[in-house]
Amino acid sequence: MEKAMQQHVVSSLWRPPISFRHDAGDLQYFKFGISRNQMNGRRKNGESLVLCCSEYNPPPVVKKRKRYRKQYPGESTGITEEMRFVAMKLRNTTKTDITSKKETYEEYDSDADNDDGDGTWHPSMEGFLKFLVDSKLIFSTIERVIDDSHDVSYAYFRRTGLERSEGLSKDLEWFSQQNMVIPPPSDPGISYAQCLEEIAEKSAPLFLCHFYNIYFSHIAGGQVIARRVSEKLLEGRELEFFKWEGDVEDLLKGVREKLNMLGEHWSRDEKNKCLREATKSFRYMGQIVRLIILRS
Repeated sequence: MEKAMQQHVVSSLWRPPISFRHDAGDLQYFKFGISRNQMNGRRKNGESLVLCCSEYNPPPVVKKRKRYRKQYPGESTGITEEMRFVAMKLRNTTKTDITSKKETYEEYDSDADNDDGDGTWHPSMEGFLKFLVDSKLIFSTIERVIDDSHDVSYAYFRRTGLERSEGLSKDLEWFSQQNMVIPPPSDPGISYAQCLEEIAEKSAPLFLCHFYNIYFSHIAGGQVIARRVSEKLLEGRELEFFKWEGDVEDLLKGVREKLNMLGEHWSRDEKNKCLREATKSFRYMGQIVRLIILRS
């Protein structure tokens, strides 16, 4: 009895490291890289089974090819160059599709409804005064936002030399002295000024894109406006609105470089939003410029 109990204890303590079904085929043993005869031989000699997987070769790992995003036009140069491409696209769209309602700051160049049949540009004094008043509202708004904001991004764009509100005040004062009635701001100027204030509270990148595009559009088209208005309405007088201290292209270049520097820290999503705002900016400015050739 005692001997039987000892055998039972020994048998219960010993467990083989792995068990196999003896009626299974050789396939089970080949899964581990050994034959059934080798397995039986080792078990008969009382050796423990050691399974080795060194002969197992896993399939090679195929690395996915890294795909690079296609750059936007002008992206390698900076956000201002991307916005310039947007302006060019808008201009080309307007020229190729005469039914399009898209406007740019260059639409003052020609307008079929105001050509008087001779293909020339005909500004009106009433419309030009509305243009000056709305322009003063826009420039005063962006300059006030830049000066009063505590956002560190705006500090780069103070006293750039491009400011226009002071010159516009002098011009409107001169027209008033000529016994001309200065009109109140019109709907395009009021709408855009409100839009700028709302954007300034929400996003500095979006506001700065408007800021740059306003100056860019004025400088790009301002020379043509100044020459034509001076010839047709002002007997050659040059307005303060179109005067700058120093080289205006150098002043704009300084602003462009600062904005490109800040744009390097913006996400692609923020830049895409800026491009959409650029379209909005050019359309607003186009509406204000068109006041010059509108007649009541």
